[in-house]
Amino acid sequence: MKKIVVLTGAGISAESGIKTFRDSDGLWENYDIRDVASPEGWRRNQALVLDFYNQRRKNVLDVLPNEGHKALVKLEKSYNVVIVTQNIDDLHERAGSANIIHLHGEILKMRSSKVETEILECKTDILDGQLCKYGSQLRPHIVWFGEAVPLMEDAYHEIQTADYVLVIGSSMQVYPAAGLVAAAPRNIPIWFIDPFPQLNHELKTLKNLTVVAENATIGVPKVVDILLRNDK
Repeated sequence: MKKIVVLTGAGISAESGIKTFRDSDGLWENYDIRDVASPEGWRRNQALVLDFYNQRRKNVLDVLPNEGHKALVKLEKSYNVVIVTQNIDDLHERAGSANIIHLHGEILKMRSSKVETEILECKTDILDGQLCKYGSQLRPHIVWFGEAVPLMEDAYHEIQTADYVLVIGSSMQVYPAAGLVAAAPRNIPIWFIDPFPQLNHELKTLKNLTVVAENATIGVPKVVDILLRNDK
């Protein structure tokens, strides 16, 4: 069975109602990145960081997967599908996708601020003063700017053995995730689905790239149909 690796970013979840960080009305308009998404910000003001992610968690729980998420599930009938997402929501899971790598963590999980392997499910607020069993403050299970991305090695391994790659709703401008496409086998078909596609250096050099300048809810089902027809 051929493998499809799907790289997803904020654009696919935005259509479900999740605010992105970089849009003109996005989350960064009201918060300084250094205050809510860095180890330094956490050390300065844990209560502020917890409140920020508590709000995001409520937002995620209030929305549903869209047609872009659902279309990807159909591919699993004919392909080995691995989704590598920069998103911290669980919309791929709720849509029914089976194999998902969350590069930047998961908003519906929390972990010890001292013992990284102590990871717990979390669907309610994390409170200031709420401790793990080791006695340290619980924090969102999110990879902040300046922290290592533990699952990057897994993502590189998957894309190096891909037969097809889909890039959906991601600017592919933020490293290390932006470098993943360069690790794909040369000359395999790659689709870039985004209403306002901005191609990074790796994408611009590809001769086998197809750009679909549409929202994920429209573009993803179209590409999925092409792949399913190709499999027949």
